[in-house]
Amino acid sequence: MRTPDNNVINLRPEAPMVEPERPCWGVYETWVTNEKGRRLRPGVYWHGFKRSAADDDSDDDKSDRPITDEWIATPVTVAARTTNSDDGSEGRFLRLITEGGIKEWIIPMEVFGGSGEDARRTLFGMGVIIALKKRGQFMEYLLEQHPAEVFATTCRPGWHESGAFVLPGRTLGSDKVRYQASAKGQNLFRVRGSLEGWRAEVAAKCQGNPVLTLAIGCALAGPLLSLVGVLGGGVHLVGDSSSGKSLAQLIGSSVWGDPGIFAASWDMTKGGLEIEASSRNDTMLPLDEIKRADPKRVQEMAYSLANGQGKGTMTRDREARGKLSWRLLALSSGERSLSEHAAISGNAAHSGAELRMVDVNAGTRTHRAFDELHGMEGADFHRQLTVAVGAHHGHIGPAFVEKLLADHDRPGLLEDFAGIRAQFTEDNAQAGRVADRFAVIALAGEMAIAYGLLPWEPGTALADCQLLYGEWLSRVGSGNAEDRQILSGILDFIDKHGSSRFSDVNDQTPDTKVFNRAGYWKLSGGKQLYLFNKSALIEAAHGYGLSRIIKALEGAGAIAERGADRKRHAKKYRVPGGGSPWLYVIDADAVDGEGGAV
Repeated sequence: MRTPDNNVINLRPEAPMVEPERPCWGVYETWVTNEKGRRLRPGVYWHGFKRSAADDDSDDDKSDRPITDEWIATPVTVAARTTNSDDGSEGRFLRLITEGGIKEWIIPMEVFGGSGEDARRTLFGMGVIIALKKRGQFMEYLLEQHPAEVFATTCRPGWHESGAFVLPGRTLGSDKVRYQASAKGQNLFRVRGSLEGWRAEVAAKCQGNPVLTLAIGCALAGPLLSLVGVLGGGVHLVGDSSSGKSLAQLIGSSVWGDPGIFAASWDMTKGGLEIEASSRNDTMLPLDEIKRADPKRVQEMAYSLANGQGKGTMTRDREARGKLSWRLLALSSGERSLSEHAAISGNAAHSGAELRMVDVNAGTRTHRAFDELHGMEGADFHRQLTVAVGAHHGHIGPAFVEKLLADHDRPGLLEDFAGIRAQFTEDNAQAGRVADRFAVIALAGEMAIAYGLLPWEPGTALADCQLLYGEWLSRVGSGNAEDRQILSGILDFIDKHGSSRFSDVNDQTPDTKVFNRAGYWKLSGGKQLYLFNKSALIEAAHGYGLSRIIKALEGAGAIAERGADRKRHAKKYRVPGGGSPWLYVIDADAVDGEGGAV
């Protein structure tokens, strides 16, 4: 092509000259020109010599031999060797140049023990093109590369032993650590829009709404748990359908990624839950609609989430597989509490499970789950925030960790946590665990405000967490949670069976209508006392032994009468029809007065 001045324009860019030390491999990310002036397109090459029958392989003078440049694949550079911190396995860190842009992938060394077909299939899926007749040669190329650089890898996001914070496609605090995952694995930590957009369109509208500020703080608290020594667990948003619970979860999810992908559901097995938790380690696990969970397993799943340890399994060769582990906060939601859902299957609620997944009122606030609509109607408020989190997400979580790494002040962090924790009062160790959770959520929110990441007034996150913690404390009452559980079970048992399994102990005519007798009742001082036999008392407080039940009843002052020596907790009674069994005399009013009806 010529210009109006009759000058020739070269449409092909200048290709740099390469002079490979043949025979050898070569990788070029742009066009190059070999020593004979031939242009080579980008890719992996085998630079060799053409062979003939007269060739003598022992002849070192190869300068006159015809050369050959075999194109093997699009550019794939083996940039580093890798060692997985989780299990010690090795791999190679690949840099890929594809039509879709620059990509990275870690290929496990174990693939070279076979044909490598699965690895090549994955690379094709990522946009790499491999010459079909050179597939074996391509694997030889990868295997023969020995870069000096060494990276650490991990299959789990979150804090790495090096002190870096690892996310898919991004490592904060180090350039020598990478996240290793299958190319087919879904990237939960996607980014869209901008942090400023999220601050203005999402966070600003959350102020004045404790449930929404709690969701954000819950998501930001994940990286702090191990640093301040707080165990995992969760909060469970309870409210009627369409009250706004799911919006709170979308907002919390937007802290780390695309809410439509990052959020999970209770509708999975315990093993599936462990995988979901591990894939969000040191961040947050949103779990929507507890009604989808198996009522028989939901409490066990709550324990597992809080304990942060998966169940051990074995391979077909009877070798132990590595257990999945995690530390995070779960943000659950449902129309029923965890204990109510578990009761559907007939299982008694375990107070320990309820403490690990604490109920938060997200249904009877000023506007159902919301307290402040910022001048909008409820439906418009919900709609605007839903659109906003879809447009802006995945920014504040990593930005929060970057600020945390830049501070590098562990003693100061512990001091700050202690100061906030002191503002959450409790009267027993169990409430203390819940207070720890609300305190670390408040700390995360206040730190994000101080970092300039949240457009809220200082003290907002703390005040909202104190409000929700206070609501929980007033709802469950003071004292030991197991005590409350036992007393509640006894009250429920009396309500359910008071007229069918108990009869008047002073009526000497045997009551033939009572089947599966639980005991008797009697009037004393204007009160109706219930005289439980041992088996019925254990049945009423399902899941607890007799000594633990007695301890709870004594604490409530609910044992109305004792044996003559005052040392036994039961008393002998002559009953209709003959016999003098030992019976436990329970004052139901005293049980009820201790908050038995949780």
